[in-house]
Amino acid sequence: MPSARARALGYSEREVHLLDRGTDWDAVRAAAGTLSLFAARRIIELKLPSGKPGVAGGRALAGIIQSAGDDTLLLIVTGRLDRDAQSADWVRAAEARGAWLAVWPVPAERMLSWLEARCRRLDLAADAEALELLADRTQGNLLAAQQELEKLKLLAGRERVTAERVLAGTADSARFNVGELAEALLAGELVRALRVLDGLKSESVELPLVLWAMIKALRELWARHIGAGDAPPRGPGRPMSVSSGDVRRRAARLPFRRLVERAVRADGMAKGRLAGDAWDELSLLACDLCGRAALPLPASGVH
Repeated sequence: MPSARARALGYSEREVHLLDRGTDWDAVRAAAGTLSLFAARRIIELKLPSGKPGVAGGRALAGIIQSAGDDTLLLIVTGRLDRDAQSADWVRAAEARGAWLAVWPVPAERMLSWLEARCRRLDLAADAEALELLADRTQGNLLAAQQELEKLKLLAGRERVTAERVLAGTADSARFNVGELAEALLAGELVRALRVLDGLKSESVELPLVLWAMIKALRELWARHIGAGDAPPRGPGRPMSVSSGDVRRRAARLPFRRLVERAVRADGMAKGRLAGDAWDELSLLACDLCGRAALPLPASGVH
């Protein structure tokens, strides 16, 4: 039962407990069994990220579930339950008194189609590039993605949402913005690019946004190298001052395989799949994009 629905049914008080190895189960049992002084009905939410409460915790949970009164709505939010966990006594007790609902995360390869479906529900028109950026920003957080789309609906109205509009929210509130970073990279201005990158880091701008802008600059350099397109893209809310000829001449001298490998490494670090500091890797990528390699890639490449 969603929290909003529960509130509509009179469950006006909510108490949350995070369960881990150090949980005091006696305290949890006492909290669940204590009558509220302020609400006739209340929600007790138990968060169990691991999905495995242990032997003592399993017994405690089963007892809490079985003894919960009609005025208490018990919500147990867990991580993925494996086969053994699904047959645990506390899970069976929950199924006997209520319901167990599995909500699977949306994998990265399906995030774009999920966003497209939500846009249709909101009657919101958005470019593929804008949705790609949103997917990178939200990293599978569906609630955050939905909130971003609703905000864009209010801001854009009937206008089509572009990547620049998605970026504008960050650009408007930051002293530095990712558009300036992309422009500096296209111009090969390493000192300026590193200064903007450091400013973005100090202002806690989201890593996916910064990486997206750098990959966009990389794609533009590749397009100039192979002769596709006529002019560099514009950053959000400001004109692009780099001439197409200058960008093309710079692109001809760049090691694109190395650039792609560096970008993949930065993405892996940002998502926790590779060890290392993603911001440091972005600084190295900026050096490579500006034609002034600072450090070689590890011998193993991106693997």
